[in-house]
Amino acid sequence: MKKKLLVLVSLILVFTGVLSACGKSGSGSDQTFRMNLTTEPPSLDVAQAQDQVSFTVLSGLFEGLTRMDKDGNIVPGVAEKWDVSEDGKKYTFHLRSDAKWSNGDPVTAQDFEYSWKRTLDPKLNPPAPYAYQLYYIKNAQNYNVEADNPDHISDPAQVGVKALDDATLEVNLENPTPYFLNITAFFTSYPVHKSAQTNANWAAEAKDYISNGPFKMSTWKHGDSLELVPNDNYWDKKDIKLTSVKFSMVKDPNTELSMYKTGKLDWAGSPTGSIPAEQLDKFRQEKNAELQIKPIASTYYYNFNNEKKPFDNVKVRKALSMAINRQDIVDKVTKAGQTPAFGFVSGGIHGVSGEYRSEVKDDYFKEDVAEAKKLLAEGLAEEGMTSMPEFTLTFNEGLHKTVAEAIANMWKENLGITAKTEVQEWKIFLKNRQSLNYDVARAGWGADYNDPMTFIDMFTSKGGNNDIGFKNADYDALVKEAYATNDQQKRVDAMAKAEKILIGDNQAIMPLYYYTSAQLIKPYVKNYVVDYSGNIDYSHITIEK
Repeated sequence: MKKKLLVLVSLILVFTGVLSACGKSGSGSDQTFRMNLTTEPPSLDVAQAQDQVSFTVLSGLFEGLTRMDKDGNIVPGVAEKWDVSEDGKKYTFHLRSDAKWSNGDPVTAQDFEYSWKRTLDPKLNPPAPYAYQLYYIKNAQNYNVEADNPDHISDPAQVGVKALDDATLEVNLENPTPYFLNITAFFTSYPVHKSAQTNANWAAEAKDYISNGPFKMSTWKHGDSLELVPNDNYWDKKDIKLTSVKFSMVKDPNTELSMYKTGKLDWAGSPTGSIPAEQLDKFRQEKNAELQIKPIASTYYYNFNNEKKPFDNVKVRKALSMAINRQDIVDKVTKAGQTPAFGFVSGGIHGVSGEYRSEVKDDYFKEDVAEAKKLLAEGLAEEGMTSMPEFTLTFNEGLHKTVAEAIANMWKENLGITAKTEVQEWKIFLKNRQSLNYDVARAGWGADYNDPMTFIDMFTSKGGNNDIGFKNADYDALVKEAYATNDQQKRVDAMAKAEKILIGDNQAIMPLYYYTSAQLIKPYVKNYVVDYSGNIDYSHITIEK
């Protein structure tokens, strides 16, 4: 590959299961891995998936052109090699000849071209929330965005991805993108089998599901459980030792913990489950060897509906954010070693020569109850209101209720306002959030690749994951500026200015804390990987009892 190719995977916080000196994966042992999803995956269509539950399942079912190894390095996946042009704008991927779908069909370059153009199709219903992850490709954005876009193109053939033959995929980019190989390992870049062209419900049932990763779906009992078994057609099947992966869908954290304690689960907690805070605190104090806690590149925050009164007023948003004591939240409520957040980009993300969060301080605002009261009064007056109306704070199942109740109490005590708390089922919650059907809503964002842009570009005016109604021309221009240069200092400067607009100037969202990944893992579970953003790679797990 060319020298100009730079993959930004440094500063990755990866931890893996350590092999015991005498451990054996033994063919006689039960090679079944069991963990809790908490809820039904909202979508297992790679064009529609946008949440941690769906991603966790998809990571075993699919493989992209590239993938990330246990050390956080980008390595060949379906593509056995690739060439990059001198200007960094053209990638030519050469697919391995033994890559096959779970039904035995070969995985072809056409499957990638079809998948990516399907995701970008402006007529896809519903629209793909992660379509913007493909905007690095030439003409991708102008094909995907129709409304208010004078440069819209209707011909998908003009999009810069093309299968030259069954084994060769050519991708032309708008600008040099140092982390493009990270994008090709991401869920949105997975291929889709040609059967999707004639079966719109291909991702709805196990019997119709065709995948190309280390596992295939054997059963899907909606709302109850989901099971994966090895894909015998996977090119690297010799390194897959598990005989099944069994996912439960248990919403109550106490029930999840009980299942773990009684041996019905091998893994409890992050990334898709949760451990009750009181029990987590107890395990930490006891220094339980089965408890693993690590900082990850993810941020927990609250969405403000920027289009709804009075949350469309920046002073009201700032007042609500400044009236919160974040240290109390992480010390007394979540209890998993999280760090208070005053920005959006988390730790563990690459900057210029070190970590972005060390180079760009998250000091965009300060907690100040007196100032919050003043701003709230001014903001309400600008809205023609004499008092803050009662509003609703919504969240999904899990431990989010305790955080929401603590924050509602702080708002009541510090500002004299009333926020009702409301739990919603995960799929409904996501739909309401995306359609701006809320007042204030819980949110979280984990890095999709190791660059600040994975946080920053989601809030562009037309971003598919912009579920707050935030629109700012200066913000959009800074993102475009960062896209257009390969100079990392200029990129970071532009992204830092954008983050200041988002948080410091507009308080468009309310950052709360930077996540940690907390899980209980049975000692016989070996060779797992939890990456820098908290995703689990279970594909090479062995059970060594």
